[in-house]
Amino acid sequence: MQCRNRIIIGNVDMQAFDLIVIGSGAAGSVAARTCRSAGWAVAVVDSLPFGGTCALRGCDPKKVLVGAADLLDWSRRMNEKRTVKGDLEIDWPELMRFKHTFTDPAPKQAEQSFEQAGIKCFHGRAKFIDHKAIEIEGEKLEARYFLIATGATPASLKIPGEDYLIDSTRFMELEQLPNDIVFVGGGFIAMEFAHVAVRAGSRVTVLHRGDRVLEGFDPDLVSTLAGATTTLGVSIHTATSVEAIEKAANGRLTVLAKHHGVSVSFECDLAVHAAGRIPDLDELELDAAGVSTEKRGVAVNEYLQSITNPAVYAGGDAAATDGLPLTPVAGYDGKLIAANLLDGNHLQAEYHLIPSVVFTIPPLASVGLSEQAATQQGLHFRKNMMDTGGWYSSRRVADKTSAFKVLIEEGSERILGAHLLGPAAEETINLFTLAMRFDINAEQLKQVLFAYPSHASDMKYML
Repeated sequence: MQCRNRIIIGNVDMQAFDLIVIGSGAAGSVAARTCRSAGWAVAVVDSLPFGGTCALRGCDPKKVLVGAADLLDWSRRMNEKRTVKGDLEIDWPELMRFKHTFTDPAPKQAEQSFEQAGIKCFHGRAKFIDHKAIEIEGEKLEARYFLIATGATPASLKIPGEDYLIDSTRFMELEQLPNDIVFVGGGFIAMEFAHVAVRAGSRVTVLHRGDRVLEGFDPDLVSTLAGATTTLGVSIHTATSVEAIEKAANGRLTVLAKHHGVSVSFECDLAVHAAGRIPDLDELELDAAGVSTEKRGVAVNEYLQSITNPAVYAGGDAAATDGLPLTPVAGYDGKLIAANLLDGNHLQAEYHLIPSVVFTIPPLASVGLSEQAATQQGLHFRKNMMDTGGWYSSRRVADKTSAFKVLIEEGSERILGAHLLGPAAEETINLFTLAMRFDINAEQLKQVLFAYPSHASDMKYML
């Protein structure tokens, strides 16, 4: 049975479920399937195509674009070494067509998978009408529990002309890439897409109000990456706060900003919102359910349960937790919430040792403590840091943008943090994560014989 029964509240006929999940991404999908496997009556609701951000609008399609840019970049580097001949170009319309082969089938596949599992699917914007009921396009549903897993949406910049900005979703739907692009913000979205767009032939500008881009990553490695990005042709302006966007009759945009109090402007064909995202909660009418929120999302306890309505849980970007806004974190939240729903609250969320990667070219990766955090905690550690542009693994692919910083606790040899920039950093960081997660210290890791030559075999020289 897909629903427990139909109930009458007043004069209203409702379908009743054990669990209604609002959002069909990683957190919602994991929780829905787990609870359904346990025999629960489960429904999933989404106002967007089923599949979630990662599969449709985020990491998966983004990595398709990055992959093409990476191939182009490698070819150009080897061309400079005269080991290959001929110039490659990105065919943007064909790249978009290729990307659509991943994203277009995903909503139907996701919905069919839910239905085959016996999970009821609803399309439309959900809104709460009381503590245990929602309404979707006029249809009312009741449940014992709800999971809010609605993801995130671009934060409002509250500036004139904001409507002229496009978001990352629309960027990945562009049939043609404009000549001049301005990214407002200097985080993941801006830097990753800047690296793709400039290699596809666009003139790219990044405007960031902070003192440095990618503020959540090691400042020394970011400095190296930013320098390489500038050399690539991307114009990066930090300490630059965007104040308005104007559109001319010919369709060109002017981005008005302030740099240390001085007015500056930038003309472009396209301006992209890359200045942060917030939980997508505004249209849920959470007040009707007595669900409190804060800036980071639904206010939850250590079990990811609403602190004001015990029938409601929240996960992924929609929850106010210390978890990074990453797909693996959302999936982890969904698994934890399902366990707590099925067996009572007993698992607490722990967000430590989760690797994070910026898929620039080359990528920048990090796990564990930053140098600043380790110092603030009063830990005694040594810092191993080196530019590795001259190492064999970098020279082989002609990529000079390569460096690392590894923090190792004195005495215990415990690896406190690993920060990597360069080819395959997105893979090597996983080995550091594994070692840190299972308390394999630096001395023990040095004893491992990795296949050579490989990026993994470089690890012993970082310790």
